[in-house]
Amino acid sequence: MSISALKTSLVTLSLVFFIGITTASAAQAIKPVPPTPIDVKKVELGGAPWNPQWDQIIQKALPPEMLASQAPRGVRRFCPRFGEMSAADKGAFWAYFFQALAGAEAGLNPNTSVRHAEPEVAMAMRSEGLLQLAYADQKRYGCDFDWQLDRALKPNDPAKTILQPKNNLECGVKILVNQIIVQHKPLLSRSGYWSTLRPDGPSYRVFAKQMTNPPAACGLLTKSVIDKSATTKSVQDDADRSETPK
Repeated sequence: MSISALKTSLVTLSLVFFIGITTASAAQAIKPVPPTPIDVKKVELGGAPWNPQWDQIIQKALPPEMLASQAPRGVRRFCPRFGEMSAADKGAFWAYFFQALAGAEAGLNPNTSVRHAEPEVAMAMRSEGLLQLAYADQKRYGCDFDWQLDRALKPNDPAKTILQPKNNLECGVKILVNQIIVQHKPLLSRSGYWSTLRPDGPSYRVFAKQMTNPPAACGLLTKSVIDKSATTKSVQDDADRSETPK
């Protein structure tokens, strides 16, 4: 083997090794997430809980700016120690945040579709999915929605691109990044995308109730009655056991 070929092989092996380390590190950075009050209540009532795989989708979609040492404005209200936390803990916080948002917006139901009273165009008639998004967000934020494909399906058909949790949640991350990173607006803003994140409104109070059990690393002092050792996985497991025939 020539020297140049040997060097090329060594570089290739080094890249493979580095990619392997990076992938392993990314996998290790995914942390379990606590359940929101609505998630716990749904399990108690026999409903479908939040899927822990959705936590992973959110954490993998977060850009480095969302995990920086300086907390975006408004975050410390829900996570006082955000700036001191590891990137993995910050990722878990954001996963919890979106779970709370989905609880307030859609009751954690990925197939929720709400018709608006004053539509301007046909594809803007509904807010859909876990985060109640619209097809117009595809152009605004580069979301993976396909109106032409979905228009022939029923409003709550889970096959719709906008209702698929991965598409919906990744789009939500993009929308929030635009608000708090690109535009430098606070987490709670009167001009924010979601009415649930507009302070002093009735829907905000619904969201705030879901933010009482963030990851322990946040250091938020609340009187939450949820078992602090519980995670969305354990809540999911409880729901699965309750559905198992006896």
